[in-house]
Amino acid sequence: MPKLFRQVFNEFRRFGDTKGIHIIRQKIPSRSISTYGTLNQHAENKDVNSENSLIDPLEHHDYFDIRKTVTVKNLFLSTAHYGHVTGCRNPYMTPYLFGVRSGIDIIDLEQTVRHFQDALNFTAHIAYRNGIILFVSRNKMMMPHIEKTAKACGEYAHCRYWSNGIFTDMVSRLGQNVRLPDLAIFLNTQNSVFQTHKGVLDCAKMLIPTIGVVDTNCDPRLISYPIPANDDSFRSNMLYLSLFEAAIKKGKAKRAEDANM
Repeated sequence: MPKLFRQVFNEFRRFGDTKGIHIIRQKIPSRSISTYGTLNQHAENKDVNSENSLIDPLEHHDYFDIRKTVTVKNLFLSTAHYGHVTGCRNPYMTPYLFGVRSGIDIIDLEQTVRHFQDALNFTAHIAYRNGIILFVSRNKMMMPHIEKTAKACGEYAHCRYWSNGIFTDMVSRLGQNVRLPDLAIFLNTQNSVFQTHKGVLDCAKMLIPTIGVVDTNCDPRLISYPIPANDDSFRSNMLYLSLFEAAIKKGKAKRAEDANM
């Protein structure tokens, strides 16, 4: 006997009248009966959803399902493994090298994938927490594409000359204190072949986390999340931009989804 009918039967039995039970039974729609029969199932589903909502994104290995977007194959096809000539090599980039071919350093893409996945995951977490993300580059060829990508995902870009004090002396430069970015993404970390971008130094001074594509002539030590890869190729840079854009959009979409739970 369903639980509802058992309650009704007990009420009638308490008052000494069980003849009217069939009348009550006829008045209850069959749809309601099936609904009461599945209450336990709904309760179990609700418990599962509540458990999912309690997952800590920081404890999850891939909360935004972003790690699978970067592979050795798509990096190889975009020529991300080509470095500079051996004579331009920065000694701190040696651990990231696969070998040398025809005097050109070849980057180990298996290491690149792991570093890129961590960088994308960190980017998505910053976007998830409504952080400010700044794209930085001095590559004139990539300037319009970087600014377009930043605009598409609702973030910012700085592709011009980096003046001293932009981060370290804001009051003198800008006239007031402003909020610094929560993450700076450097599509290339050099001003020239051997000179580090001034923005990298300023971010290090102000403890701003950085992601940087570091070619074989770069110094990865001041970058929070270095990505060993070719920073000169147009094809590879377009791949990097698409991956970062996807990570930022996924982070923001997940934030909106979790806010509605």
